Amino acid sequence: MAERGVIRPGRVFVDDRGRTAQLHGIGLQRIGDRWLAWGEDKAAGGLFTAVACYSSPDLATWTYEGDALVAGEGDLGADRVIERPKVLQRPDGRWVMLLHVDTDDYAYARVGYAIADRPEGPYEYVGSERPLGNISRDIGVFQEDGVGYLLSEDRDHGLHLYRLRDDYLGVETVVATLRQQARPEIGYESPTLVRDDDGRYYVFGSDLTGWDLNDNMYASAPALEGPWDEWRPIAPVGTRTFDSQVSVVVPVGDGYVYIGDRWKPEALAESEAVWLPLRIRDGRVALEWHDEWSIQELGE
Repeated sequence: MAERGVIRPGRVFVDDRGRTAQLHGIGLQRIGDRWLAWGEDKAAGGLFTAVACYSSPDLATWTYEGDALVAGEGDLGADRVIERPKVLQRPDGRWVMLLHVDTDDYAYARVGYAIADRPEGPYEYVGSERPLGNISRDIGVFQEDGVGYLLSEDRDHGLHLYRLRDDYLGVETVVATLRQQARPEIGYESPTLVRDDDGRYYVFGSDLTGWDLNDNMYASAPALEGPWDEWRPIAPVGTRTFDSQVSVVVPVGDGYVYIGDRWKPEALAESEAVWLPLRIRDGRVALEWHDEWSIQELGE
C-alpha cells in the first residue's frame, strides 16, 4: 500500500487491492471530497480491455471503483485502441466520457463518446466521429461556464480546440488551431488546458515522437480564441519533461499538478507515473523535480 498522502514521482501507484493502478492516459476530476480518475487499463498492452475508475482523497492512495467502460464490439472491440479517457459533467447532471478511438495501425483516428448517470459509470458507448471531418488522435477536455471543449491532435492540420455541442456528444465548431513554431504543419499531441486565477489560458502538449519522450511544451493566451504566444518548454530543456509525457494538468489547492506517463512499450501496464507540482505565474510555467511531495503543500 502507498503511504497516505505521499506522492513519489517515477513509480507506479498501487491500489487498495495491491495491484498496479491503471491510471495511464488519465482523466482526473475533483468531485465532492474525493478525486476520481479514469485510466487506460493496459493489461493487454496497447489493445483495449477497459477504462478503469479509481478514487482518492489525496492523489496518493487509490481505491478501485470498477471498470467504467469495457470491451465489446465495433469501436470497443478487443482489437481496438482506446486511449486518453476524459470525463465532463453536463449541465443536466449526466456524465460524458470522451476517448481517442483507433485501430492498431492508428488509421481510424476518431473521437468517441460514452454517457453515464454516475461518474464511476458504467458508461454506455454512443459512437465516434472525425470532428468536422478532421482526424483525431490524442485528446484533452476543458470546461467553463457550462460549456465543454475538446482538444484534439490532427496530424494533418495541427492541434484543434473545438467547442462541444450542448449535449457534449459531438463538436460544434473550431475555436482555435495551434501549430508548432518550427514545424507549422503540425501541432502537439497529448493536449491539456487550464485557466489561471487571472483568467489566462495555458495549453500543454507533447511533440509527435510516439513512445519516445521529449521536452513537452506550453503556450498561453488571454482568450481561447487567442492570440496564443510562442510554445515554451515546461521543464528544464533536455530532461524530456523528467522522462514523461503530459496527460493532464489540474488545479489543486492554490496551485497545479502536472500528471504525466513514463511509457514502457514492453510493459505498458507497469508504466510509471510522473506527478509533480507545477507553478504558473505571470504567464510562465515551471516544473521542478521533487523526490516526494503531497497536495497539502499546495494548500489542498
